[in-house]
Amino acid sequence: MLTYTIRRLVLSVPTLLFIALVIFMLLELAPGDPMAQVPLTVPSDVKEQMRIALGLDKPSYVRFWKWLLQIFWIEPKVFIDYLTSSTTLFGWLPDTALYERCVGLSNLDTCDYRALSWQTRSPVVDLVLQRLPQTLWVVGTAYVVGILIALPIGIYSAYRQYSWFDQAGTFVSMIGFSVPPFFSGVLVIVIFSVQLGWFPSIYDTTHTVNDWDSFVVQLKQMILPVMVLALQITAQISRFMRASMLDNLNQDYVRTARAKGLGETTVVMVHVLRNSMIPVVTVIALGVPLIFGGAIITEQVFKVNGIGQMLIGAIQANDLPTVQTLTFVFAFLIVMFNLIADVLYGVLDPRIRYE
Repeated sequence: MLTYTIRRLVLSVPTLLFIALVIFMLLELAPGDPMAQVPLTVPSDVKEQMRIALGLDKPSYVRFWKWLLQIFWIEPKVFIDYLTSSTTLFGWLPDTALYERCVGLSNLDTCDYRALSWQTRSPVVDLVLQRLPQTLWVVGTAYVVGILIALPIGIYSAYRQYSWFDQAGTFVSMIGFSVPPFFSGVLVIVIFSVQLGWFPSIYDTTHTVNDWDSFVVQLKQMILPVMVLALQITAQISRFMRASMLDNLNQDYVRTARAKGLGETTVVMVHVLRNSMIPVVTVIALGVPLIFGGAIITEQVFKVNGIGQMLIGAIQANDLPTVQTLTFVFAFLIVMFNLIADVLYGVLDPRIRYE
């Protein structure tokens, strides 16, 4: 297993390099000009100086190489420095000081330059880290809630196939699959915020939790966006769980376990569930990065100031460094969680060997 994991980690490097090339070329060929947002009153020579300052006068291969250095070398060093000096979790470690910051004009030729947003001229990764907690509050909670609801529904629906519970679960799942978040989000706002007045319709990203009352306020403003995202997650995972359980309930080893006198709970919740979780693990693991992409619409509906709204704003402003970085982060998450899913296969099923 260790050899397989190391081999997959090594193979993920050329995969990510190819993904980075595709992302860069697609955005390079996309229509639009970063100078289109500049007012028409700005003289053309000033616009040209702005293009030079943004590095747009350089050839494509030079800008691509610079971006590769930023995402594979400079930003990881900055992130390690952040973990070892600014967080309570790893702050006890010695400060690595891997990143050399530019101070003054003496070392501009030797120090590293980070990927800067064309909108704010701030490092893109710093902007992502500022908005990431807001996204994790909503997306992370929705994903955990969706999984906790979906697994029992899928298990019981398969065990009581064609019962009223199974029919109701199938109906709710079809709704979750069919209704897009921009419709379900507006619908829950109209019902629970406008009509009933139970929950706020806009997510206040400036709210801080420091006591019980502020935690209740945070919980109330999270309910509607979490409800919308959890509905989609529950619909998908519960159907996969049901199908996998039905496939294993009719296997020979289940009849053998029952013939040995094992209790029905032990047969279903130990033997059948463990084998049924193998394909479901793939859906859960690969759904983590995908739900970040799906949360883009939800963040727009509920005005959550997360990375989804940041990506939409960057696309509208033609902020290519921000779009490139966020897209690559999503791709990186997909590659890494795919590896995690493959490793979990061997943990769930001892028959699977990669050596």
